[in-house]
Amino acid sequence: MKFTISRDAFLKPLQVVSGAVERRHTIPILSNVLIQVSDSEIRLTGTDLEVELVSACDIDKGTEGQVTVPAKKLLDIIRSLPDGAPIELSASEDKATIRSGRSKFTLATLPAEDFPNIDDWDSDIQLVTSQAVLKDLMERTHFSMANQDVRYYLNGMLFETDANILRTVATDGHRLAMSSCEIGQPNLTGRQVIVPRKGVMELLRLLDDVDNEVKVAIGNNHIRIETKGISFTSKLVDGRFPDYRRVLPQGGDKTVVADRELLKHACSRAAILSNEKYRGVRIALSPGEMILTANNPEQETAEEIIEVEYQGDSLEIGFNVSYLIDVLNTIQGSKVKLTLSGPDASGLVEDNDDDSSLYVVMPMRL
Repeated sequence: MKFTISRDAFLKPLQVVSGAVERRHTIPILSNVLIQVSDSEIRLTGTDLEVELVSACDIDKGTEGQVTVPAKKLLDIIRSLPDGAPIELSASEDKATIRSGRSKFTLATLPAEDFPNIDDWDSDIQLVTSQAVLKDLMERTHFSMANQDVRYYLNGMLFETDANILRTVATDGHRLAMSSCEIGQPNLTGRQVIVPRKGVMELLRLLDDVDNEVKVAIGNNHIRIETKGISFTSKLVDGRFPDYRRVLPQGGDKTVVADRELLKHACSRAAILSNEKYRGVRIALSPGEMILTANNPEQETAEEIIEVEYQGDSLEIGFNVSYLIDVLNTIQGSKVKLTLSGPDASGLVEDNDDDSSLYVVMPMRL
């Protein structure tokens, strides 16, 4: 096996697939990247048995063959070479040799036949959208995913197809984020699947804010997302996502509209003196005004007063200030709308000019 390629052409696909490779794995071959060479193309594959990433790039000439080499060492070597440097990689028996100019590196290899492939599977649902749309949907919700929760089905993101709609939902039990968009495929079958946290974070790393086409295929146990030169496959979380519609607050009769930047900065300043463990901030509403107060065990206090559009009865409610800041960082409009019903009911937060995303934050007792 042998091929020649420029450093820059090789580095990008190598970086793509390295994201799936486990650094500290009990199975040695999972620390390696699979390199498959044909006459005019190389294919690189990395996997941790949950997520598989495949990236391909063209070469001028190659000698067919396949081999697995340590992913991190290979990436570090290629990264350290000068921009535009030509690279020759060859493999025989249990060694791979990388040459570039007067540099030469020899790496230990493992047999390509031992490299695990995700089993073949059939997809029930196929849809086409753009990288920008898919990335935007995920960016609007991913921060609400749980991290290592015993309720394993919360450690991921719900992807839901519903007629012409693609929707993402994430919750950690204390807050919920939901975003939807129309994708122009009215005959789409309704389906819910949970993509694990690692798969979500890898996708966010891979996708760009461009209009390049993305193909999404969903099967019983897998999801595959293909875009130019890259194929991403992830196992799905085997569990049932909570019925998020039951969590959405109903009948909120108190509507507050505030300047997003003003509220975000007020929350950030109040957070400085909030209890480090509970992160609570008290919101007191009266016509035209919102007062945010925070305190901590050292009896230190912060108070912020901002003008808001509100004409309802006075109300006091407590929230985790970090959750509010996460939402305010995600919303892109200039004004934010809070819908409340009482001190013990969850609050609904939305962009005042865009109802495609909504955020639910549970109240705190302070």
